[in-house]
Amino acid sequence: MNIDTIRIFCDVVLHQSFSRGASVNDVSQSAATQSIHRLERYLGVQLVDRSRRPFILTPEGQICYDGFRSLLESYDTIVSLVQTLNNKESGIIKLGSVYSVGSYDLNDTLRAFLKVFPKTKILFEQFHIEDIYQEILASSIDFGVVAYPMATPEIAVIPLPPSKMVVVCSPKNPLTQQKNVQLDQLHGIDFVAYERDMVVRKEIDRQLRQLLVSVNVVAEYESLDMLKHAVEIGLGVSILPENAIKDEIKLQRLCALPISTPKIEVPIGIIHRQGKVFSQSMTNFVSIANGLATAESAQE
Repeated sequence: MNIDTIRIFCDVVLHQSFSRGASVNDVSQSAATQSIHRLERYLGVQLVDRSRRPFILTPEGQICYDGFRSLLESYDTIVSLVQTLNNKESGIIKLGSVYSVGSYDLNDTLRAFLKVFPKTKILFEQFHIEDIYQEILASSIDFGVVAYPMATPEIAVIPLPPSKMVVVCSPKNPLTQQKNVQLDQLHGIDFVAYERDMVVRKEIDRQLRQLLVSVNVVAEYESLDMLKHAVEIGLGVSILPENAIKDEIKLQRLCALPISTPKIEVPIGIIHRQGKVFSQSMTNFVSIANGLATAESAQE
């Protein structure tokens, strides 16, 4: 039995799929199946009940899964600590985020971090929100940076200052004559919205309902780029993160109006596995992220 066999077993269980567990470990489905067979022969017990669809763990399999996940966490941490022992500025951080957060909220943090710790390698991937939590549980990534972070018995949250939302419109919109906007001023206006199942859309809708404000939703998008483009060509106004439109404001393609009452903020946080032991590089990253966020908050 080796560490690769244990990792394959845990990933197959985490993803409830032999094919997916094999894929994340860059092996064939047949190789993943054989690895688990070898593990069962070594332990002398059945770990996976394959008579069910989807398969379920036996009681012995559940014990192994819980214990092996902790073992893998410790193993990966030890490897990282050893690799950075003689150079605390080096090391690897595996980071994941959704597109909107990764493209905007993280840019300043990554630039500041790499300026101070240029020898650290950051492996950055973007995921759908539900996949980030799975990647964290699988220890495929060290940190996830997400909006509306959710703590669970297995996932811890390091809160960062929230992202401020603003009313966004084209430079030709009459709203640009104002210094700020109250949400009740949006009643009846053409509105470009996030898709209905997104948490940020639900929060915006909740705030509007509380004020008995009804907007005319003319388009719905998941992508921030699509939202911004729709506003830019004059389809309607929207409510978007202020830091997501900095470039468009500089180019005078969009205008941002602060929301005076009530303010809308999107909570942002770093998520990681409960009990995860941070390498020096990970500790450095959290310190930079918190320090930068705190400094930005103080300037507001």
